[in-house]
Amino acid sequence: MTQIRTLVHLEPGMAATDGAGVKLNRLLGTPRLPQIDPFLMLDNFHSDNPDDYIAGFPPHPHRGFETVTYMFAGRMRHKDNKGHEGVIEAGGVQWMTAAGGIVHSEMPEQEDGLMSGFQLWINLPRAEKMKPARYQEYAPDDIPVEARQGAVARIVAGKTSTGVEGPVKNITVQPFLAEIVMKPNAVFEEALPAEHSAIVAVHDGAILLPRTGSEAPMAVAAGELGVLGEGDLTRVEAGNEGARLLLIAAKPLREPVARGGPFVMNTQGEVRQAMLDYQSGRF
Repeated sequence: MTQIRTLVHLEPGMAATDGAGVKLNRLLGTPRLPQIDPFLMLDNFHSDNPDDYIAGFPPHPHRGFETVTYMFAGRMRHKDNKGHEGVIEAGGVQWMTAAGGIVHSEMPEQEDGLMSGFQLWINLPRAEKMKPARYQEYAPDDIPVEARQGAVARIVAGKTSTGVEGPVKNITVQPFLAEIVMKPNAVFEEALPAEHSAIVAVHDGAILLPRTGSEAPMAVAAGELGVLGEGDLTRVEAGNEGARLLLIAAKPLREPVARGGPFVMNTQGEVRQAMLDYQSGRF
């Protein structure tokens, strides 16, 4: 019997700053919602005030996880110490596997206008935390589009039930990541592995997510995160104004997590070693 995933937590996020003072809304990775295995952090940056984003994210290190940046508006340049460099714009994605260590920067390629997008941190399994770093970048035209009744999905990672597959490959946690644009009151359904964690981040408009039993569906508005419970079918209904959102799922790792700023390892000793390695120039 099909089990529809229900909303188990609605998260409005909390105001935060990162990088050189970029203002953002932190939806995941807060005291209220520290993590959802394997997801470590989800930030939403959204502003048409250059003072909120122009300083960007100057060079900084990472080890032990992956960063995924998806743009809805604006342009962002990535550059790292492994020789990767590129610019993503609306509908584009950067998928950086920091693994054993990388130093990168993310700087706006604009001086005015709207800058909007999400950055997601995904944990790596113990066996891959010290592997060489790697980088995948895809322009909007590289991401396949699937049209359904009342909705259009852009598949970044994973494969839909109809066989449309995203360009991001070879990720151990088997992620599914799609941008979905929905007309007013449209319904989008997708089968996701029952054992995978699943979240929904709304960028525009609002959606309705089912709840358990006889409870009425609950609205998740722009800038909010919906955490989904167990089940093998995800069902999203758009509100009266339509919606634009990210649907994200991945396989939990169920491993110990030790965090220290830009380093995510399995023990605090490994975090201290990461700090020492970075300070010693071994990234």
